[in-house]
Amino acid sequence: MFKILKAEMLCENICQQIVEAPRIAHSCLPGQFVIVRADETSERIPLTISDYDREKGTVTITLQIIGASSMKIAQYKTGDSFADIVGPLGKPSELCTDPIEEVRKKRVLFVGGGLGTAPVYPQVKWCKENGVEFDVVIGTKCKDTLIMEKEFEDVAGEHYFLTTDDGSYKHKGMVTSVMDELIAEGRHYDLCVAIGPMIMMKFAAKTSLAAGIPTIVSMNPIMVDGTGMCGACRLVVGDEVKFACVDGPEFDASKVDFDSAMKRMALYKTEEGRAYLAAKEGDTHHGGCGHCS
Repeated sequence: MFKILKAEMLCENICQQIVEAPRIAHSCLPGQFVIVRADETSERIPLTISDYDREKGTVTITLQIIGASSMKIAQYKTGDSFADIVGPLGKPSELCTDPIEEVRKKRVLFVGGGLGTAPVYPQVKWCKENGVEFDVVIGTKCKDTLIMEKEFEDVAGEHYFLTTDDGSYKHKGMVTSVMDELIAEGRHYDLCVAIGPMIMMKFAAKTSLAAGIPTIVSMNPIMVDGTGMCGACRLVVGDEVKFACVDGPEFDASKVDFDSAMKRMALYKTEEGRAYLAAKEGDTHHGGCGHCS
């Protein structure tokens, strides 16, 4: 059993829980995820790690309520326990695995939107702790849907830029408008990391790539079972078939076919669509666990 040490609603439909999971906290890195099962009869839900504390042995998960299973997890309060948490899964951010001497030479532009704000945070925090320069652009629909503002202010300070679609708080506009402003000011970036809704990542990547900035996107929005077996997170990267949960979730944005991925997501939502994709894709429909020969 995995005890919840703190549970809170960050906004109307997004909750955050700090969970006691020492072994996961000891080995996880930014960019990775866990699979959570509320009780022994519950569905397995993949959730990106939005923070961790090795000394306290805790991991933080952030969840948007979009269905019965996510609602069940969100209803768990401080003092309750989850039946299972498996992880860390997926590949860590390349920032954490590349030689640190090389990473410290880079200036990184982080772009987060909506729920994607949460998995951006551990990467920003890691950069601050390891002496890597960065700016952070966070976008949300309105002030009421903003999450983790204090955490970003504490770790990023004047390098934190916030925008709302409706202009109800701070800058008015999409994340791309702030990106354009920063680039126009002459700020140089060696890498852009964008995490959020698919449509946001598509246009954020279009903006950064047009400015000659190598760009990484996290394809965690398309994961369902988190093991590669369901085939939900299948996508085309360059000329190769990849699976976000076992090959990612982060990929080179210049090689991701966002349009086909979004169309595939829409199809996968229906039983008929899933059957069609399975028949069309044949042996490449799922990627196994990623560890089988």
